[in-house]
Amino acid sequence: MIKPFEKIFTKTAGAFVGGVLLGTAGVKILASDDAKKVYTECTAAVLRAKKTVMATATTIQENAEDILADAKEINEKRDAQKEVEIFEDEAKEVSENEVEE
Repeated sequence: MIKPFEKIFTKTAGAFVGGVLLGTAGVKILASDDAKKVYTECTAAVLRAKKTVMATATTIQENAEDILADAKEINEKRDAQKEVEIFEDEAKEVSENEVEE
């Protein structure tokens, strides 16, 4: 019964030993001053990118609001012009009907 489990225990033990070795080496690497400097520089770069993206997003949002307001104004002017044209057409038809009678 032990033979089938030998492979499992061997693989598990090997993975455990490998994880401990890499984990220990990883902790030593993370604790070094060079690693700290690299992480600090990466964090600073991320913060700069965030600032740039947020500024761009704010500008786009402001422009979108202006575009929406301008589009609504254009549609209101078109609607008003259509109402004037309809009114003029109706007035013209009424006057033509009066002339015919």
